[in-house]
Amino acid sequence: MQVSASIFKAYDIRGIVPSTLTEAVAEALGRAFGTAARRAGETRVAVGRDGRLSGPALSAALVRGLVATGIEVIDLGMVTTPMLYFAASTVCSSGIQVTGSHNPADYNGFKMVLAGRAIYGEEIQGLRQTMEAETWQLREGGKVTNLNIHAPYRDRIVGDVKLARRMKVVVDSGNGVAGASAPAILRALGCEVTELYSEVDGTFPNHHPDPSKPENLRDLIQTLQNSDAELGLAFDGDGDRLGIVTKDGQNIYPDRQIMLYAQDVLSRVPGGTIVYDVKCSQRLAPAIEAAGGKAEMYKTGHSLIKARMKDIGSPLGGEMSGHIFFKERWFGFDDGTYAACRLLEILSRSADVGAVLNALPTSHSTPELNVPCAEGEPHRVVAQLQQKAQFAAPATVNTIDGVRVDWPDGFGLIRASNTTPVLVLRFEGHTPQALQRIEGEMLALLRSVKPDASFAAAAH
Repeated sequence: MQVSASIFKAYDIRGIVPSTLTEAVAEALGRAFGTAARRAGETRVAVGRDGRLSGPALSAALVRGLVATGIEVIDLGMVTTPMLYFAASTVCSSGIQVTGSHNPADYNGFKMVLAGRAIYGEEIQGLRQTMEAETWQLREGGKVTNLNIHAPYRDRIVGDVKLARRMKVVVDSGNGVAGASAPAILRALGCEVTELYSEVDGTFPNHHPDPSKPENLRDLIQTLQNSDAELGLAFDGDGDRLGIVTKDGQNIYPDRQIMLYAQDVLSRVPGGTIVYDVKCSQRLAPAIEAAGGKAEMYKTGHSLIKARMKDIGSPLGGEMSGHIFFKERWFGFDDGTYAACRLLEILSRSADVGAVLNALPTSHSTPELNVPCAEGEPHRVVAQLQQKAQFAAPATVNTIDGVRVDWPDGFGLIRASNTTPVLVLRFEGHTPQALQRIEGEMLALLRSVKPDASFAAAAH
């Protein structure tokens, strides 16, 4: 079978419908995944899909492929990615979500859990090899059962999270799939909810469902400022990431959110190790340590952070992109709705929500910057940078994922994206002058290897 190699990413499968991603590809993936699942001793696989227009057809093809390998498919219908993970943590241990995440409307893809772990890297390439060689194993006995996971998911959250008082919030789901569930769950917790763009619409008519981009938060900020609500919450297209804005229009980036979650989690898990990715603020580790925890910086990637947390028994992890992983009181997967509920639980203990959030340590920083490259070039450039990165003390160099250089007054990062052919840059300084100096030093290093490097603020 012919499949486009470009759709097999580091953490998932993603492509453009119908040019690189077709029903035939989805059915072949079902056969390959079903074969891998049977080998792992699995007999049941949950399948969900987000609100994209291509979702129903791709999901149906995926299910056909799984059934052909003798798998019992638990069809969840239209759900958030975290709801699929919830099903794969409670009613079975494998699952596939048909989702294009925060990509444009013509994209779709697959996020996969096999025998209780998110699969990535070599395992995804293994599925590709099975699809290309058609070495799947077909068996009788496959079937489909339908399951409504909404109620058990809602009940598990509402049974776990308790607000100290009623809160008023504005929720912008960006016409993504979270609109069908998140507002109702927040109301069940005792919130008064003003909704923006909750109707699931795969054309995303109002703005793109990606809260990591400030331009997608404008309507939320304006609605919040014109109401008596205390806080604004925004979800991405498949509901696994959360954006937060304050009454005064401040965007509380995920690395600062993690500081707040860490204080709370560490009050019950003293000495716990909190895992975060290389894009996060230099202010995060001291905040974790001040709250009585250990801080561990790790590679970017939701599958990688989840795997690392599992390895070391971490109660909490997070990424700058907005994936937050609660293992304490929850299942360890990234979930925008659950993170929002835990945030509200913490904030409900204070009368002034904005003051709590704005008091979190912060710095001067750039948004994520992207340097376009040829296919395959980013990893080559990073390998060269890692060899060349010589900085005098007191700078320290970390090469766990690209090159991150920390000074006493800020940091610079250059890493290769695992999803698109770009270099990802981020700079932070405790003062504007420090930021400017660090940016200059890091760009000089980059241009010593790639003289033609030019960048723009990241857009998805």
